Amino acid sequence: MPPGPKPKPTLQVIREGNPGKRPLRDSTVLPPSALREPDWNELLPGRAAELVRARKVAAELWTKLAPTLSRSVGLVGEQQDVLVDYCVTRARIVQGERALSKEGVVVETERGIVKNPWTTILNQLRPHFLRLVGELGLSPAAATRLPRQESPDDEAPYDA
Repeated sequence: MPPGPKPKPTLQVIREGNPGKRPLRDSTVLPPSALREPDWNELLPGRAAELVRARKVAAELWTKLAPTLSRSVGLVGEQQDVLVDYCVTRARIVQGERALSKEGVVVETERGIVKNPWTTILNQLRPHFLRLVGELGLSPAAATRLPRQESPDDEAPYDA
């Protein structure tokens, strides 16, 4: 039997309220620090077109997610490695899927027809990616665990 839902970060409990009035855990409180976009050329080196595309995918993900996660869950610079790993993993999955689409699931080698190596790599990357999605709270299931914040317009959504 699973042990239950993962504990929420203290900042999230404070922001959403503590209806059970349970004592807050003394967790490490990190001062707000800016997230710094990593050097994608260092993380994904190379000049091949596929690596240039992978860097672009990672940079776009960073640009899309970093501000949101910083505001919503209080992600700070000291914790950004999870987000960097998420961006790199997603970029590699996109790279692998493109390679599979171009080359096929089986390829011709000096040993004959064999399974494309990208299939093995993708099979290893996907579970890692899903763990990162859960860690960052980016899946629809994780979103449903967060309480919906009421806005003044939500009182009577169908009144004209």
